[in-house]
Amino acid sequence: MNDAVRIDRFGAVRAADLDTAVAAATHPDRHGRLPDWQAALDAVPDAPAGWRIDHGVLVAGEPADTLTEAATALKGLIPWRKGPLRLAGVSIDTEWRSDWKWDRVAPQVDLGGRHVLDIGGGNGYFAWRMLDAGAASVTVCDPTLVFWMQHRAIARLAGPAALDFLPLRFEALPAIGAFDVVFSMGVLYHRRDPLEHLARIARHLAPGGTLVLETLVLPGDGNEQLDPPGRYANMRNVHRLPTVPRLGDWLVEAGYAGVAVCDRTRTTTAEQRPTDWMPFHSLANALTPDRSATIEGHPPPLRAVLTARRPA
Repeated sequence: MNDAVRIDRFGAVRAADLDTAVAAATHPDRHGRLPDWQAALDAVPDAPAGWRIDHGVLVAGEPADTLTEAATALKGLIPWRKGPLRLAGVSIDTEWRSDWKWDRVAPQVDLGGRHVLDIGGGNGYFAWRMLDAGAASVTVCDPTLVFWMQHRAIARLAGPAALDFLPLRFEALPAIGAFDVVFSMGVLYHRRDPLEHLARIARHLAPGGTLVLETLVLPGDGNEQLDPPGRYANMRNVHRLPTVPRLGDWLVEAGYAGVAVCDRTRTTTAEQRPTDWMPFHSLANALTPDRSATIEGHPPPLRAVLTARRPA
């Protein structure tokens, strides 16, 4: 928790409501593995605090006296999906090379002195990159409790920072126009109503604020969309994949101006893959052997970065 950031962005009354929501969401009865994750977190050895970004790696905490003990504790928080990380001297090779995505996204927006919201931020890797890029504060929301526990391990090793992690769904946050920049990365295609998601983001942005949107798209320059009837790339909860022009139309319909397409990059098995720290199925298991399609026969993952602003 970072009370100062929470109160500054939402006000004391709403911050107190969020405290109550967080307490309910993180109650031990909410997930059967919470006691195990808490034990793993408690076992992370103390180390001199501090953080930095080293060639894309989030480094938090100085090396622990016993690296084996630190590694064992941190492996209790598997799966580690976003990184790369080096925590208390332990290198964590995460499923995603999230530094590659950040290299595509970071040039699209100036974060200097800005208050930022990161929707679906995972363990908070991107939030630390945002602080490193000059953000005045970052608020992360992600309801996946193992990611919240990973964040707590990182934050304990990193020391004080203007970063607040809310283990809540985005829809639980009060929309009061509190943020200069909102990031929605890897979220839109999981929403049954993508226009509602985009319109909700606009209500969190201050007038003139910027949305940075990173999402799966269909190839081509037509105005099509794919509504997968079952799974897409082994994922159950993928609902709509638009072409980039259709996505731009959605943004305009949701009330945004200044829509800009910044990047289109196909996701490869070099960027997303299983590791010792995420030893489960990953992208290679979701593609045909020649990588030309998903195992369901859909176009393989293509991700786009767009920016747009809430009119002043």
